[in-house]
Amino acid sequence: MAESFTETFAAGLAGYGSNPCIEFDRRWYSGDEIAAYGTAIADALRAAGVDDDAPVGLVVRNRLPHAAAIIGFLAAGRTVSMIYSFQSPEAIARDIETLRLSAVVADAEDWSPPVVDAAARTGSAGLAISLQPPIVAPVPGLAHRDAAQTHAAAEPGVALQILTSGTTGPPKRQSIKTPVLQRTVFSVTSGEAAPADAPPELAYWQFGGIGVCQLIAGIYNGRRVAMLERFSVDDYVDMIRRHRIKRSGVQPAVIRMLLDADVAKEDLASLDFLISASGPLDPETHDEFESKYGIPIVLAYGATEFAGSLCAWTPDLQREFGTAKRHSVGRALPDVELRIVDPDTGTQLAAGAQGLLEAKVAPIGPDWIRTTDIASIDTDGFVTLHGRADGAINRGGFKIMPETVRRVLISHPAVRDACVVGVPDARLGQVPFAAIEVSAGVPAPSADELADLVRRSLPVYNVPVAFTVVEELPRNPALKVSLPAVAALYDAG
Repeated sequence: MAESFTETFAAGLAGYGSNPCIEFDRRWYSGDEIAAYGTAIADALRAAGVDDDAPVGLVVRNRLPHAAAIIGFLAAGRTVSMIYSFQSPEAIARDIETLRLSAVVADAEDWSPPVVDAAARTGSAGLAISLQPPIVAPVPGLAHRDAAQTHAAAEPGVALQILTSGTTGPPKRQSIKTPVLQRTVFSVTSGEAAPADAPPELAYWQFGGIGVCQLIAGIYNGRRVAMLERFSVDDYVDMIRRHRIKRSGVQPAVIRMLLDADVAKEDLASLDFLISASGPLDPETHDEFESKYGIPIVLAYGATEFAGSLCAWTPDLQREFGTAKRHSVGRALPDVELRIVDPDTGTQLAAGAQGLLEAKVAPIGPDWIRTTDIASIDTDGFVTLHGRADGAINRGGFKIMPETVRRVLISHPAVRDACVVGVPDARLGQVPFAAIEVSAGVPAPSADELADLVRRSLPVYNVPVAFTVVEELPRNPALKVSLPAVAALYDAG
């Protein structure tokens, strides 16, 4: 009988033993150390009266204790529900109250008064994790789960609840079942098992969302993992140079940042190629990078809902079609079927026609899942993306829904109406900009006040880079706000 994902993952962790497993902050931690951290968390949860199969929340950061917690939960078969740490304390508290989990694990610094109060109201046990002793400790007042309160039950087969980037609204948790995680590993590694002396898997994408796949794939395959808490050009280049990384998945913004920093060609010389994902890479940046560094960029496409990539390039495809179809995201992976449909009728369109992309992913189920991406598929089966159908703003890989931000802004008593649009940004691709119509007879709120309002309600990447106050929002003859005219206000400023 074939091993389950959980069994294979646990075996992958056990296989490190005293050998290096994860590098964080320039120190290697052995497999034994990572496993011991996970055991300490499990013991603390048990002492807090939390059942071994109860889902647990993790206010996640890209730090060693959080990576060890995720690894420990997966190896034990316990569901972990991600909570973004870069929200305001009030937003974290709202998530905790909504989830109603038996326990919440968070960095010591994230146990702010609003977060502690929310866990107390829901009767959740609280654990503080740290690299400094004590590495795992109960939060004062939250040492035990309140058994008198009802908490979320285990969902059979669910390994992770990861957060989408908010394409269709505020980020939502997507339940990922253990069989689906096997295709996640495949989509990250293209099915290749790296040799023992291979460079480490480089993990810097946020673990709260699909970025956790970099960590999971590394451990599943028994490969060393080099972690960054957050991306910076200097730290990223240092990792590439020190570990002689051969391939790396990056957001388009990273490619632009490397160019802007004028990174020395020899510092990236180990790279065989980069994989650009999470958003469109403009052809000019694509060409400029390849011309400057001689490193091919291959495009990939996936989403949280699919637990990884839908399309990819293999070395054979790259050799045969790499030049002719270099702006394609590749062909469908073996367990994926793709089609293009008319957004209004749902009718499948002919090769080359643009429409909405739909996917059927075997491990997920037999149904076609509609995306909000406009795409086309040519006669050779290569997919090209042409933008989004939903008007989402893609800020360096984070998706922002303008209407979500607008609703926050108009909650201010002085704001009569508002419009939020994406405007071009050389580094991030797009950033949000807001035009504000103020109610008559009241002073206009300051930009800082409006930014703080958004920051308290939504993840920080939703905060507009600028605000302008207008007497009336520009409208077209149908009395709808003209989005191009609003964007032009940014240009005029």
